[in-house]
Amino acid sequence: MLRRLCVEQRQWLEPGEFEDGIAVTNLLPGPASTQLAIFCAWRLRGAAGAMVGGLCFICPGLVVMVAMSVVFLRASAPLWVLGAAAGAGAAVPAVAVAAALGLVMPSWKRVGVVPARRRAWVAYAAAGAAAAAAVGPWVVAVMVICGLISIGLARAAVMVAPAAISVAAGGLAAVAWVGFKVGALSYGGGFVIVPLMQADAVNHHHWMTATQFLNTVALGQITPGPVTLTVAGVGYAAAGVGGALVAAASAFSPSFVFVMVGGPRFDRIRSNATVQAFLGGAGPAAIGAIAGSAVPLAMSLRYGWQVAVLGAAAAWLVLLRRGLILALVVAAVVGVVAASVGAPIPR
Repeated sequence: MLRRLCVEQRQWLEPGEFEDGIAVTNLLPGPASTQLAIFCAWRLRGAAGAMVGGLCFICPGLVVMVAMSVVFLRASAPLWVLGAAAGAGAAVPAVAVAAALGLVMPSWKRVGVVPARRRAWVAYAAAGAAAAAAVGPWVVAVMVICGLISIGLARAAVMVAPAAISVAAGGLAAVAWVGFKVGALSYGGGFVIVPLMQADAVNHHHWMTATQFLNTVALGQITPGPVTLTVAGVGYAAAGVGGALVAAASAFSPSFVFVMVGGPRFDRIRSNATVQAFLGGAGPAAIGAIAGSAVPLAMSLRYGWQVAVLGAAAAWLVLLRRGLILALVVAAVVGVVAASVGAPIPR
């Protein structure tokens, strides 16, 4: 849609410029869709255009996400709301697996036919999956390590992974730090951020229960805009509407900085051999992490009817390769029906 608007209809960008934008924004950590929108606006009107275009891309989905968080995450939500959230949340692990499978073939084709490179790809993907499934907070570090190993194997320049940083402050400072990690440290976007957020929101800060987090991920899939808006739901659970806005601002600010500072250097970044070698390891690890995120999400399910919903969603999304939104909406309806007939509902 963005290409049709910016290249074909309004002719703001040349086709080659747009394709370069896709390539380079996918090299950056954080939400690639947001960064591509910012890039297009930046090429048209510089820094001012980037701010206007980026905010207009983010804000509609942010408003919807906060509004739905108010309804679905409040303690006294009606039973039908709890049922809808439990049903949609039960389908989310299947969404993660389907998202990963959609990325496998393009990444595998880029590896080529060299057996050693294919074995390395499998190893990187397995490492990312294991990290997301077992040690969520360190999934980004594992992806960086895979990228560095790939650089070493390619005999390119040596890169040093950044040291882990922790923030002990509570309140909005902690919310801002979680948002920043989502926007600045997560390569691959989408479900790669799920284990990262779950570790902070559920296990470390206890802002929400595992069930509420699962429901928030479902809301992030249903609402318009980038999946990264899920972090606004986490911020809302931590500190209300103010927390949602702080989390979103912290998550998306790095995208504006990356594009506006790095825009003049995009062509060199894309053609850099070291960057390409890094992605040879980090890319498969990110795909594995997306698939691995399904494990902690599935473990959050508490009742048999939710497991049945997950099985049906997996068949619909993974085996039949059908639509995501319809799967989540139907799952939510099943949850409403389950609540109305007296089935147990997680609270």
